[in-house]
Amino acid sequence: MPRVNRTAVLSLLIVSSSVFLLFQLYYYRKYVSKPGPHILSQTGHLTANDVQWQTVKKFLALAQRFRLPLFLADTAALTLLSQDALRQRDRLVREPHCSFLCTGRPITSFALHANLWKYDPGLLLAAQQKGFDLLELRGEDPRLASLDTLSGEEIPLHFLFRLHGYVVQVVFLYERSGNYLWHGALRLKANMDRNFAPFKLLDYGRHPGAYDRPELVLTVLDGLDIRIPHNISRFLNEQQHAHFLECRYRDARNFLQLYPDDSSPEALDFRRKVKSLLHLAARTLSRLDVPFWLSSGTCLGWFRQCSIISYSRDVDIGIFIVDFRADMVAAFRDAGLSLKHKFGKTETWCGTEARRLRAAKSSSTSSRGSRCAGRSFWS
Repeated sequence: MPRVNRTAVLSLLIVSSSVFLLFQLYYYRKYVSKPGPHILSQTGHLTANDVQWQTVKKFLALAQRFRLPLFLADTAALTLLSQDALRQRDRLVREPHCSFLCTGRPITSFALHANLWKYDPGLLLAAQQKGFDLLELRGEDPRLASLDTLSGEEIPLHFLFRLHGYVVQVVFLYERSGNYLWHGALRLKANMDRNFAPFKLLDYGRHPGAYDRPELVLTVLDGLDIRIPHNISRFLNEQQHAHFLECRYRDARNFLQLYPDDSSPEALDFRRKVKSLLHLAARTLSRLDVPFWLSSGTCLGWFRQCSIISYSRDVDIGIFIVDFRADMVAAFRDAGLSLKHKFGKTETWCGTEARRLRAAKSSSTSSRGSRCAGRSFWS
């Protein structure tokens, strides 16, 4: 039996131990000693949540460097921030270092105030240097769609940053003339990689969306500084009903060429009153959390000519009967619209009621069902 060279074995053990210690030191300095929550699981190995947290952290550092006006818009993460969910989460959480941003989905969504940031191509280059794969999606600017001559310039609509199999979506929110925020649909062009991300799981992009301007607060989530909507429940509710339909400007121009719009002082004054009245009704119903839609002639005017039908002489909006509230009468009265007539009964379960607002500060409500004549006039 050959003799074992003790010196060689001892040297091999020393070298192996040194390499292992150097690896542990490198790992500690690169990950564990970083500020913020530790990303190692209880077993000492990287988990899927650890990798996702690192991806979000690296992206936010990049966003801070380029001063991106971001806020968290991820529906799964924001849902976890609700008070009821927080109480449940305190009992169920097993990995406290990533309790909210790691939602079990391979995507984290952020929104960007496009009007507050000047496009900087250096961001994309820096992202690639950090190891991110990038997909940039652009589209036509709808704010120019009402003009006969378009510049043809496209605007950024969505950025997708991918690292280690996780995707960070940035959806661009643009200010529109109605004092709301708009984002475009996500449409892949022919030469784009359709396997770049799980597009069906994206919170934003299936269709254009419109939102009220949210009030934001700065908070710390999983050790990272992040802005979030102050009223999370309202933002999530908006996200569910944010499908935006753009007016068909080309069809409207064709219609108005055949039937020119009334430009008399009386017609202009009527349109001004209608817009003011719609803003008043929208604010009133918004405070009551009652959704509504344009109805009848008012909806026809928007659909056919992107405007108000000046000879209609009234304004029509609708609400579902299940959203009817007894304090609506008092709310409209406080807004300056007193109840003039009321027809039908709310206990007649017939699907919808519609409110018709008279241009001279009056309104009426008509139902969708032929056997349900719930109607109110406001003046």
